[in-house]
Amino acid sequence: MSSANRNYVENKMGVMPLRRLVLSMSAPIMISMFIQSMYNLVDSIFVSRVSEEALTAVSLSFPVQQFVIAVAIGTAVGMNSFVSRSLGAGNIENANKAAGNGIALTIISYLMFLFIGLFLSDNIISLQTGSKDIIEHGTIYLKICTVGSLGLMMHLTLERILQAIGKTFQTMIAQSIGAILNIILDPILIFGLLGFPAMGLKGAAVATVFSQIIGSLIVFFFCIKQESEVKLSFKYLKIDSSITKQIYKVGLPSIIMISIISVTIFSINKILSRFSTTAVALMGIYYRLQGFIFMPIFGLNNGIIPIIGYNYGAKNYKRMKDTIKLGMKYGFIIMLIGTILIELFPRQLLNLFNASNDMMSIGLSAFRIMGIGFVFAGISIISSGTFQALGKGMLSLKNTAIRQICVLIPLLYFLSLMNNIDVVWWALPISEIIAMIVCSIDLKKTLINVNFN
Repeated sequence: MSSANRNYVENKMGVMPLRRLVLSMSAPIMISMFIQSMYNLVDSIFVSRVSEEALTAVSLSFPVQQFVIAVAIGTAVGMNSFVSRSLGAGNIENANKAAGNGIALTIISYLMFLFIGLFLSDNIISLQTGSKDIIEHGTIYLKICTVGSLGLMMHLTLERILQAIGKTFQTMIAQSIGAILNIILDPILIFGLLGFPAMGLKGAAVATVFSQIIGSLIVFFFCIKQESEVKLSFKYLKIDSSITKQIYKVGLPSIIMISIISVTIFSINKILSRFSTTAVALMGIYYRLQGFIFMPIFGLNNGIIPIIGYNYGAKNYKRMKDTIKLGMKYGFIIMLIGTILIELFPRQLLNLFNASNDMMSIGLSAFRIMGIGFVFAGISIISSGTFQALGKGMLSLKNTAIRQICVLIPLLYFLSLMNNIDVVWWALPISEIIAMIVCSIDLKKTLINVNFN
């Protein structure tokens, strides 16, 4: 590694004023992840014009799509954390091995989803509904999305390599091109414009998969053209058990953590189906809007993880602590804006999805109730990112388990027994508050145990 490259990394991660560093690292990721969330959001908006049954089918496919993201992000986060800590410690060889192994593990993971898409799509949708029309729509949509998921998975992995070395602007460009392409293709393929046949829900899936593949090719181009100490090479694709162990020390809890969300959504769909398919479709809309609102804080989180990890590896503990505080401050502002948005404009948000009168009647109060938990969720998200950066993935897993399994699902089920759909929604903000309290206690203990200068 040249001294120029080494000085660049040190100056950026270890010397640049923190506010400017956090913004320069996070802003492009925030924008790119904000744009990334448009894939599912735009799909749902156009699909809602097909029928409410088609929208419900997309909602029932969401747990598996979330599982794909869980495996890809978990592997990428573990790789990102190890690359950042290796760079901070000056171990460039380990950083390169981690990047190569992350790519190899992503390809291996894809084979599992290829199998699921080809052979299990029908069973997964059928477990959540008895409607033949919804099963037919959902099976087609899910099969295309899983069989074509390699583009999404490779995109998530490769962009984390760029993030680990501070090249966040390039990830924004790749995400932007993919999202814009998806927005253009969705109406063309769904409704049959410009001479293309009308494909309906199938067209939405094809548009999404094709756009994700193009995005992954663009971010791959940036990876091989960037000038830094982390290089992609075939020799690093060979699985190294010690490197893989380090990746999944952080990554496996993250995979389980995000997969828990898949289980949660699946369980919520089952519980809400007792009321109506409209309630299931409404929850699908909420999760897509929630993702759209949450993406900026996820981008902020991903931006500060390499800064925290680098300074932890370099033993610059005060700078590490200041980064965490700054992340909490910015995270609170972002989530407060999200809360105001969903509390003041629930009708306008629902109208984006061509909401029926039944959906509007239950959706207005549902959105306002669930939006209460946003600020509390923001504190938990930044705390989880800190745990990941410090290599303490189990604490992140603990926080997510409390939010999504230990509190949310039992409480949701208990409230559903009251046979009042308006009461059920309170399970979400209550679980966020409890998780925030537990997560804050764990974060305080973790920081006390670090020997700050």
